[in-house]
Amino acid sequence: MIRIAGILTTPARERGDLERAGSFSTERIYLSMMVKLYRHRMRRCPEQEDITLAASSQPPAGVDSVPAPTRPSAGGGVQSVERAFELLELMMRSGGEAALSELSLATTLPLPTIHRLLRTLVTLGYVSQRPNRRYVLGPQLIRLGDMAQQQLGILARPQLVELVDRLGESANMAVLDTDMIAYVAQVPSPHSMRTFIEVGARKHLHDTGVGKAILAQLPDDRVRSIVVARGLPTPTAKSIGTIDELLDELVVIRTRGYAIDDEEQENGVRCYAVAVDGTPLPTAISVSGPSTRVDDAFGVRAVPLLHTAAQKISSTLRGS
Repeated sequence: MIRIAGILTTPARERGDLERAGSFSTERIYLSMMVKLYRHRMRRCPEQEDITLAASSQPPAGVDSVPAPTRPSAGGGVQSVERAFELLELMMRSGGEAALSELSLATTLPLPTIHRLLRTLVTLGYVSQRPNRRYVLGPQLIRLGDMAQQQLGILARPQLVELVDRLGESANMAVLDTDMIAYVAQVPSPHSMRTFIEVGARKHLHDTGVGKAILAQLPDDRVRSIVVARGLPTPTAKSIGTIDELLDELVVIRTRGYAIDDEEQENGVRCYAVAVDGTPLPTAISVSGPSTRVDDAFGVRAVPLLHTAAQKISSTLRGS
């Protein structure tokens, strides 16, 4: 961040981080969110008429074709749509790509059905096939992901606005983006001196409040893999610089239920953050501002309000 006319802001070079991170990372981030939104809609509107994913090619040579009529699933959804999302989720959990044989081993769906669904998804642009015959998440997911990101921010915005109204400091929301955090919403403070993070900005996890709140939701092995991938840069003298120190900090966060960025990313800036349960990806919200205002007494007021806001966001996502 840099300070311009009394405002803490984000350098332009960081604003392009999301684009430089790679498209498949973006696709994986929001695929789970789209699945959750679809299933939520099907629970609320089970009377919707069936939608058929039409077969767009023949099955592999030597494999007999079998009928696969579209019919409602046991849960009230549309079976072919649920099967298509099942394949997309399997690819997501496999790092964004998988062979036909790998998908066949990971699901109970018949091979011809898997092939028909994949060919349809390829035609629509949600899956691509490489020359080596492996299937990868397709670029069309980026457009849906952008809209899903906007929707998540829209869903959370009323709670972020309330945090700003009650506490007077900037409120933020971020999700885990592979091995970084991506900010998906912010409501700025009304103060002239305030923190500002542009939506879409990506940051390390170990030196941000939302990042540490997210890390505290992950198993230690996953934390270690993130550290191996991204390292532990120390932008300030207070930044965590070793894996042992980070793991010790996460134990404290899990015990007390919230994370603090105590001038670890930017000198003079503090932040309180809590995790949001029930989200498609590890998510956290925070309030941040100058350390002269965001002190320990501020934290006593902020933490209960953050927990209440997180619970309301979770309830909104569940549709309850």
